[in-house]
Amino acid sequence: SVDPGAAETEFSNVRFHGDDGRANKVYEGYTPLTAPDIADVVCYVANAPAHVNLLQVVMECTAQRSAAVLSREGP
Repeated sequence: SVDPGAAETEFSNVRFHGDDGRANKVYEGYTPLTAPDIADVVCYVANAPAHVNLLQVVMECTAQRSAAVLSREGP
């Protein structure tokens, strides 16, 4: 499995019922993963040599300390 951490997706916009301002605040103060970041890893996994066995890939942005903790820049 490829398990991405904090990634900028449409989820926040859906979560806040189309409120772009609130959705964008989720990503303030840090650089989240992007779709191309995740796609690069998925491409590697799909094209890995036959002798490579990838059981799980957990990827997080550098600001992410755990599933619930992000180190955001100060104001």
